[in-house]
Amino acid sequence: MPITETLVSRSLEALDAATVDWPARFKKLLNGRRVAIVHDWFTVWSGAERVVEQFLGVMPEADLFALIDFLPAPYRSRLQGRTPKTTFLQKLPGARRYYRSLLPLMPLTIENLDLSGYDVVLTSSHAVAKGVLTTPRQLHICYCYTPMRYAWDLQNQYLREASGYGGLKGLLARVLLHYLRIWDVRTAYGVDVFLSVSSFVSSRIEKVYRRSSTVLHPPVDTQYFQLNRKKRSDYYITVSRLVPYKCVPLMIEAFNRMPNRRLLVVGTGPEERRCRMMAGPNVQVLGHLGPEKLREALQSAKAFLYAAEEDFGIVMAEAQACGTPVICYGEGGARDIVTPGITGEFFHRQSAEAIRTAIEEFEQKGQAYDANVVRLSAERFSPDRFRSGLYRIMEENLRSGSPSSARA
Repeated sequence: MPITETLVSRSLEALDAATVDWPARFKKLLNGRRVAIVHDWFTVWSGAERVVEQFLGVMPEADLFALIDFLPAPYRSRLQGRTPKTTFLQKLPGARRYYRSLLPLMPLTIENLDLSGYDVVLTSSHAVAKGVLTTPRQLHICYCYTPMRYAWDLQNQYLREASGYGGLKGLLARVLLHYLRIWDVRTAYGVDVFLSVSSFVSSRIEKVYRRSSTVLHPPVDTQYFQLNRKKRSDYYITVSRLVPYKCVPLMIEAFNRMPNRRLLVVGTGPEERRCRMMAGPNVQVLGHLGPEKLREALQSAKAFLYAAEEDFGIVMAEAQACGTPVICYGEGGARDIVTPGITGEFFHRQSAEAIRTAIEEFEQKGQAYDANVVRLSAERFSPDRFRSGLYRIMEENLRSGSPSSARA
């Protein structure tokens, strides 16, 4: 089936899903079963928290748990009146600011959550949430954003970038991460069903845990990020936290070599000063933009740029929802989002030269990118498609009547 027909078909599926009363359907499916939703921690509002928001929306009677809850006040309404039940870590001095330093305590703490009164346990995990203890009669579904990257493939990178991790302190950190990896693998066998955010994460789950998983892409707010019919401007845009692995300086370097092309950089972080110092007159580092200005900037851009390897990369899907093609590093979750030649282009080396070449190839194709097709592609990630996928998976496993049989 041609790619455009596939996208239209998926868009129609999304429209069908949008007419469903999902809370009513989930209530009927659960049939009185008690549900616990467990998230690692609430400190910011980002992609993982949006997933939890969807869980709460379709299962309003579920109880919510987290290690700690320091969610800023402007986002508390997104929890739909729920206050997470937290652990003793919440009360430790300095926990709000230094919660990541509590990592050595987190495995023991998550195992001490008492979930014995629940029939279904749904964990939202990028760190330790999947390590909750469940019984054979309970169904444990883990929505996995990634196995802990700082404990596995990115250990050395994280230790290099963390200040003060040389000498004895660095050795102790490596010992801790060694035991954390052992714990991480062991607790994977307590999960009945793994869901992954992308094909890339699915392969990592297979590599690390030797477990299969079902890809369920995270929800993108395709109602908010809409196509704008106005004429597009001549600038390119990137939206990112300004931290080393995002490779934003590479994009700035590429545009410094192309003074006739404009780049807008949206985001803040430790590398913001470096980015501002590097930026030539054709590069604007804008810092933080509010939601409406960000949407407008994405809608008007010629293309969206991204140079990092991501587990999914939700901002790329948001750009596509605005009808904006994506030029990105062709590894990781981007491979689930971008179709080269249809909704964007890949470059295959994280270098300024590779970025420059990809932009030139993009411009040579001119009108090949139909904003309507790019928009249709993003409908694959609509909230209702997410709810539909979650319902199907829970239905399959609840009606099988044997949670332990799901382990494969």
